[in-house]
Amino acid sequence: MTTAIAETTPPGPLRDFWQGFAANRGALAALIVFALIATTCLFAPLLAPYAPIEQYRDFMLTPPIWAEGGSARFLLGTDELGRDMLSRLLHGGRVSLGIGLAAVAMSLLPGVLLGLLAAFFGRWLSPAIMRVMDIVLALPALLLAICVITVLGPGLVNTVIAIAVGALPGYVRLTRAAALAEIDRDYVTASRVAGASVWRLMFITVLPNCMAPLIVNATLSFSSAILETAGLGFLGLGVQAPTAEWGTMLSSARDYIARASWVVTLPGLSILVTVLAINLMGDGLRDALDPRLKRVA
Repeated sequence: MTTAIAETTPPGPLRDFWQGFAANRGALAALIVFALIATTCLFAPLLAPYAPIEQYRDFMLTPPIWAEGGSARFLLGTDELGRDMLSRLLHGGRVSLGIGLAAVAMSLLPGVLLGLLAAFFGRWLSPAIMRVMDIVLALPALLLAICVITVLGPGLVNTVIAIAVGALPGYVRLTRAAALAEIDRDYVTASRVAGASVWRLMFITVLPNCMAPLIVNATLSFSSAILETAGLGFLGLGVQAPTAEWGTMLSSARDYIARASWVVTLPGLSILVTVLAINLMGDGLRDALDPRLKRVA
């Protein structure tokens, strides 16, 4: 019965995309895991048993419930200040995922615009844009983020800006390359002959056909942004205490790794599982969106 329904379903881009994505079992499992993480973090105020900054001085460094000395009040234990680890992980995930998403958006939008400008105005604008991007690429992303944070000061908004600046050149170069591959095709020439303006050619004609590599790159940049957020937080240059954030939690707990391993292990595992899930999703998107990489059934 299921086969008959599937055979009668009309083909379409969305169905083809889902079939290509679902063929990668790892990506499908990663999507489920990431959806679960994102949902729990999004509804952290409702799911968290305590406020993330609330301290219980009588329960400092309480082990998780499954360990010896654990308490049923704190399922994942408490940190060095008696704060509930589960609540801090949920709220910290909101901050980490929010920063990653904001950084991707802040680098994607201007990156696409600059890339299209470089492709369509190659004679005089492209050299200037690409040389600036080459200068930015000459610095490692984390080092560049540290430099930006040093100038702007630590904080949540400045962390987003610092990460977005480092990711910008990748989008510019990718958009320019994709647009140059499309700009001489027949459909673009037909639109130009029909009287389409340059801006219409850029955003209506060419850009939709460049979205596949941009979507994949945005997914992978999302995981990189989470890692950089954690790195800046660990160095004390990102989100500042007492705000819960996975990297900041690692930084404050590193002195207790020998006597209370869970205060380091739990935030580290949260970062690992989230980044791994996003990367596997990126592989699935690449397989689904690139016809050359689609798997043969």
